[in-house]
Amino acid sequence: MASSTNPMKYLFGWLFVGTRGGAIRAKIIRMLKEKPHNANQLASTLNLDYRTVRHHLEVLQKNRLIVSAGDKYSVTYFLSPLMEANYKLFEEIVDKIWKKEKKEWK
Repeated sequence: MASSTNPMKYLFGWLFVGTRGGAIRAKIIRMLKEKPHNANQLASTLNLDYRTVRHHLEVLQKNRLIVSAGDKYSVTYFLSPLMEANYKLFEEIVDKIWKKEKKEWK
């Protein structure tokens, strides 16, 4: 019987390595791993435009990697159970690629 490949590997490759905003999304995931944040806190810490951060949060939420609680400006983002369960794989994929490209993104 052939072993099945983890579909999360492909999703992570596409979201964090294969697209222009991958490094930003990876930074957001790492920040949310440490503690929940709202979009304004993320934008401020990452020194990015609020709308840019909102776009990346929407991409991550659409792909079920983050979840939110609250409404309007008090929305706080957390890692989803799916992301928590696959966090080690996320680290392996992102670290390997970024080390290869010698990019500093921590």
